[in-house]
Amino acid sequence: MQSWGRVTAICLLSLLIPIIPFVAVGEMPGERWLSAADSSATQFAAAGMLLLVGDILLPVPSSIVGTLLGARLGWLPSLLWIWGGLMIGHSLGYGIGRLWPQRFSQSLPERPTRALLFLSRPVPVLAEAMTFVAGASRLPLRVFLLPCLLGNGCYALALALIGEYQLAHQLAGPGLVLPMLLPVVCWLLWRHFVGSEGTWHHS
Repeated sequence: MQSWGRVTAICLLSLLIPIIPFVAVGEMPGERWLSAADSSATQFAAAGMLLLVGDILLPVPSSIVGTLLGARLGWLPSLLWIWGGLMIGHSLGYGIGRLWPQRFSQSLPERPTRALLFLSRPVPVLAEAMTFVAGASRLPLRVFLLPCLLGNGCYALALALIGEYQLAHQLAGPGLVLPMLLPVVCWLLWRHFVGSEGTWHHS
């Protein structure tokens, strides 16, 4: 029973987290929050970016947060805020992983490949786990950064476009379903890739 209570609490927290940017600017979703130029837009963007940074340690639904940023700010500004938040968070995860004592590295999975780092970016839990493993296994920073930049850039662009062109145009159903399906599709691709590779290895 305690485990079910813990899971329920985590799920509720994940559902409530996207509301934080609205609370930060003192408003709730409605017609006014879709303005990208009012005085609270920067506060909204900063709150959303901080949530995406915190996704490395907290159960933040990054797809929903990113989509809301796209609807509020437009695709180009939100792309930069989303991309920046994801990159800072994953860089922190890599740095935390580097603190893992090297004498315990035998207990870790093998280094993730560039392709797996790229594909894992939109996948909840897996993306964060990959960053920790990359740091703990001493994957060179330059090798880690390139697939993360590309993967996070593609993910951020998808969320920004979905937010502006669907959620902001009153297509709330597809606008919220599509960003939730994106991690599922990437997870299936990752499973297929791992199945064909057999294991992780450094390339």
